Parts: sequence; structure tokens; C-alpha cells
Amino acid sequence: MAGVGFAGLVAVTISSVGTSAVAATRSEPAPAAVLIDTMESELHRAMSSLGNNATDATQQPKPYFLSYAVSDSDSMSLTAQFGAITGSRENHRRTADVQVRLGTAAEDNTHGDHRNSALTTIPLPLANDSDAIARTLWFATNRGYGKALDGYLKVKTEQQVRAKEEDASADFSSEKPASAILPPSPALVVDTAGWQTRLRELSGLFKQYPDVFYNNVALEATTETDYFVSSEGAKVATPNHVARLVIVARTRAADGMDLFRAETFEADEVSHLPDQKALIDKTLAMAKNLEALRAAPVTEPFNGPAILSGRASAVFFHEVLGHRLEGQRQRGDDEGQTFTKLLGKQILPPFLSVSDDPTLTDFHGVSLSGHYSYDDEGQQARRVDLIKDGVLDTFLMSRLPIASFSTSNGHGRAETGHMPTGRQGNLIVTSSKTVSDAELREMLKAEAKKQGKAYGLYFEDISSGFAVTTRRSPQAFQVIPLVVYRVYVDGRPDELVRGVSIVGTPQAALNRILATNDKQDIFNGICGAESGSIPVSAVAPAMLVSEIETQRQAQGTARPPILPPPGTVISTGKSGQ
Repeated sequence: MAGVGFAGLVAVTISSVGTSAVAATRSEPAPAAVLIDTMESELHRAMSSLGNNATDATQQPKPYFLSYAVSDSDSMSLTAQFGAITGSRENHRRTADVQVRLGTAAEDNTHGDHRNSALTTIPLPLANDSDAIARTLWFATNRGYGKALDGYLKVKTEQQVRAKEEDASADFSSEKPASAILPPSPALVVDTAGWQTRLRELSGLFKQYPDVFYNNVALEATTETDYFVSSEGAKVATPNHVARLVIVARTRAADGMDLFRAETFEADEVSHLPDQKALIDKTLAMAKNLEALRAAPVTEPFNGPAILSGRASAVFFHEVLGHRLEGQRQRGDDEGQTFTKLLGKQILPPFLSVSDDPTLTDFHGVSLSGHYSYDDEGQQARRVDLIKDGVLDTFLMSRLPIASFSTSNGHGRAETGHMPTGRQGNLIVTSSKTVSDAELREMLKAEAKKQGKAYGLYFEDISSGFAVTTRRSPQAFQVIPLVVYRVYVDGRPDELVRGVSIVGTPQAALNRILATNDKQDIFNGICGAESGSIPVSAVAPAMLVSEIETQRQAQGTARPPILPPPGTVISTGKSGQ
């Protein structure tokens, strides 16, 4: 999910096409020197020529900034369903983002709504052919210059007729150029035959559950090296190697409500993913839970106390808080600016602190999706303490300044083909007011009793969420839980329910946190926003809130499958034959 002022977090999903299985891709990484030297040479040639070759009558402005960002990746994927391989693919891709800025850092062609006028994206030759790469970059740079010039002329025209902006910050910050050529990402090596066997076994487990009408088990492994050079002198090459296994299954209740579960496993390489027994246990637990959810009652709208498990809490903080602390959301006529004027003020209970640390590769041995060494503007990643003891201290900054902060703190991130903006990496929530799980549960019951409620809610697992941050829309969020229980005050067993959606407004929700447990949990996912879909992580303890509002999810109108799955004995209702 993406869009300006709208951001969404989803559990990682993988799609795959193709007909044949493959082994490892390239046997050795592409020579980094050929690619980055060609990028640097062509960039310098363009900077020395653009704006200088026109006649006096057609003189065009010279760029004050030019950068090339190239993603060079190998990937492979396998998918399986109901015990059979359904897709296999390998891919080698090189893509260049060319960024051209005209005018000055104070005001350039990216101003206001024209931010994308700086960016041109083009595929690069896969061969390490310097002439072919240079020619492609030349073409993209020329096209990018024309796009930037059109944007700059529009900006200058609009500035003559519009009212004074609330935040008159510059359009681009001044930063020290980085120079870091890290070793290329290692070659991709995958035991394809072995993983085909494992995926067939995992997906075949769902055949035991006739009410599960869809399942997908997908493996994706990627090795990627990102290169960045700029006219300021930056020259950066950073590797990234990741493997993900995603298991998804769906069922449908008799009343038409669709239900699904998803489990994502991530590691720095395929060999570090969980062993088969652990994956089988998780898959069977997921299938059994789906069967239970089909029979669970549909919850009614609720407003009262609840516990969010660590995973649920992590998504909650990502959506409700994290997006509103991204730097670009503090300026612009369309942004809601929830926390812009609250620097130095308390926005969370004093026992909570929040940081974002993309330098962490793992948390207590679990790989983190939001790790990176340098951001997509060539700035070194760094830990940022956003909230200290409940008090807001800073924002997540790209090279787009805001009134309070004029420089980047290494959080300019983007998917290839998008302009970088301030984004989350590894959002870490810590608490100084912790209790055990048992104590937190008793606190939930006590709070529910105090409010005259028969039960509180416990949110065990979470799927996704989104946050609306634009000024013209309500400052709201929604989080979609997958597994929810009613915890009764009178001691009755917990009751599984379905059809729950958490809704609310950020400041109210954040000030209702009463306590947390003493164990942080992790959510890895893909977050979509205006700068594209990027990997992120959120780490948080389970938390008790005094009041949370839920509404019912859409009911659905389609009935469960009429025809039983193959292999199922169909009763005719007759006897004696």
C-alpha cells in the first residue's frame, strides 16, 4: 500500500513465475570497479557539460547536483502449493536511478509537489561493458535533465502566485560526502533441489485440512550490491544478502468472512533459515488456528482495555508513531504534522523510549529486515534516539530539511524508482516499567473490572496496518489483527474471536499505555509509502493499554467452497446401497 501521506506495513509476501527450478545464479559477483568507475566518469562528464553547451539565446541552467544510484542484484524464488512446486524463477537485474537538481539547494526543481521531477530510472546493461553502461547513463541523464528543467520552471512559476509557505526550509541539505567501497555481496548459492523438497513437504501439510482452500509457501533469496556516486564526491558501494520464507494460508467461515494466517522467516542467507522441524511445527499450528478461527464468534465493536503482544505492539508503534516521526511529514501544506510542534514535550508515558537503529543486523539472534549500512542518499546509517523517557527529541531525516532540523541523520530511504524520504529502519521500543506476562494479564483483568467490562482483549498476532498522515484526512490509523482473544474477568477460559480491526487516533492511543512486559518481540515486514516499498523491522514489548477501540472487519459475501476438495468422501445421504 502506498501513496502520499499514506503508509502501510504488511507481512512479507513473495510472488514467483516460471516453470523450471534453478540453482545458484552468477558464479561470481560483477567487478565493482567497472560499474562504479563508469558511473563516476560519466557523472563528471555530464556535470562539466550540461548547461554549458547551449548558445547564449538558449542558455540552460547548470545542475548543482547530480547522482547515480545503481542496484545490481541476483535473486531466485521458489513457490509451492498443496505439495507441488508452482513457480521457479531466477533474475539478474541492474537498475539506475539518475537524480538531477537544478536551481539551488534553497529552492530547486523538487520543491513542493515536484519532488519526483529530479528522478529518472532506467535498466542498465547486465554485462560489465563500460561503453554500454556509459551510453545508457548518458541517455538517462539527458532525459532526466529535461524532466528536471520542466519541474524547475513550474516551481518558479508557482512561487510567484502562491502564499508564503509555513515551513520555508531549503529543498536539499548540505552533507559531507561519504566514501565507502564495501566488498560486493557474495554470490548467490542455493540448494534448489533440497528446497524444492522442503517446500513440497510444508505446503503438503495443508492437505490434511479440507477447509484451507488456499496456501502458498515461498522462498526468496537475493544478493544485491548498491552503488552510489554524486557530484559532491560521494562514492559508496554496499552489499545486502537476504533470504525469506513466507507461509500463507486462507480459509473462509460459513458466514463468508475470509480468514488468513501468515508466518515470515528471515535470515542473512538461506542456510540460516529455521530447520524443517521448526517450520513444520509452525505450519501445523497455523492450519489448526485457521480451523479454530472458522468456528470462532465474530466480535462486536469494543472500547476498553487490551494487551497487545510484542508483535502486535511492534506494528502498533510502527503505524501509530513511527510514520508520524518521518521528517518530510513535518512540512508541506498537505501533511497533518501530528508531532511537529511537540519537540521537547512528552508524547509517550515517561517509562517508554523509542529509537531507530538501522545499524543492527539482528536482535537477540533474529535477523532484522530494516538493516542497512548507508541510506539511499549515500549517508551513513546511524542510530537515532527519537523519544527519551517519553519526550520527543528528533525526527527521521533524509536530505530534505525541515524547520527544526537542517541535516540528514541517515534515514533517506527509497525503493528503486522512487525519490528517497525519511523512513523507518529498525524501530526499537524500550520500557523501564516492565512486569511478567502473568502480572500483565492480571493488570488487564483488574482494568476491565474497574471499567465495568466483562472482558479485556488480547491481541496475539498481527498482519498489517496503515496510517493516514495527510492534513485533509482524519489523523487515524488502522491495524488488522489475526488472532484475538477475550480475557474474561470472572476467570472463564479465554475465548478466540474473529473479525477485529483496531482503529483510533495517534495521540489518544499513545497516552493510554499503562505498562509493558519484560520481553521485546520482533515484526519484520515490507512498508509501502511515497518513496516505495522497503524492508523494515519493529521491536517492542507487549503492552497494556487502558482503552483501545475496535470495529468489525468486512463480513464478505462469498460462501465457502461448495465442492469438497479432491480425496474427500462425499456423503449422498442414502443408506443401504
